[in-house]
Amino acid sequence: MANPDEGPIEDHVLKEPLDLLLLSLDERVIVKMKNDRELRGKLHGYDQHLNLVLGDVEELITVIEIDDETYEEMYKTSRRQIPLLYVRGDGVTLISPPSKNPEIDD
Repeated sequence: MANPDEGPIEDHVLKEPLDLLLLSLDERVIVKMKNDRELRGKLHGYDQHLNLVLGDVEELITVIEIDDETYEEMYKTSRRQIPLLYVRGDGVTLISPPSKNPEIDD
């Protein structure tokens, strides 16, 4: 896992893409996963495989259903809260800080 004891983040030189995650430690992040899953939670740790430890997680699962009569696509999202979650890195497709625009995050 990332070692925050390596010194202040301001002094840490960003040499690799994963070093950017240091800036998000103990901050809320959005993690997009395979199979239309999205996680929003506080990033507590990570490693080089993108295995993550998240706290206070909200999981969003989006399912697309087709109406049999109108053939319209209907998007249904289910949500659940998870206090602490370990995420295996091979399912991660994107990690991002939340947007500053509240309309985009909802």
